[in-house]
Amino acid sequence: MIVGVGTDIVEINRMERICSRQHSLERIFHVQERMLAANDYSKAAGNFAVKEAVVKVFGTGFRQCEPNEIEVGRDSFGKPYVVLHGNAKKQAEQLGIDRIYVSISNTKSVAIGFAVGERKDEIYNDQCRNAED
Repeated sequence: MIVGVGTDIVEINRMERICSRQHSLERIFHVQERMLAANDYSKAAGNFAVKEAVVKVFGTGFRQCEPNEIEVGRDSFGKPYVVLHGNAKKQAEQLGIDRIYVSISNTKSVAIGFAVGERKDEIYNDQCRNAED
């Protein structure tokens, strides 16, 4: 069952200015993301857009967690994924979210992030099983 969706768009040149400050890098990006953010502003903007999209899934914005508690990574094929830490993880658990799907797209000037939060709905799953019988 879909719990929430979120999307955000970030200007890449704005992210370049933000990434030039060490304090901002530490506040926004998880330790695993910082090297990428300091060297690839397009990917940094995509990551930040996903972070914003995730907190929109939660329906809270960054009032309940910090941006660096949402880690954005890429698998071996380049597909983005998120790992939640600290309060972000607690928020997802409170909402029953057990999976967050994300997508990132870029142009020369902007990056967009999209997120969908999903939880297993046991009632729905039971109904589907009964319908199959």
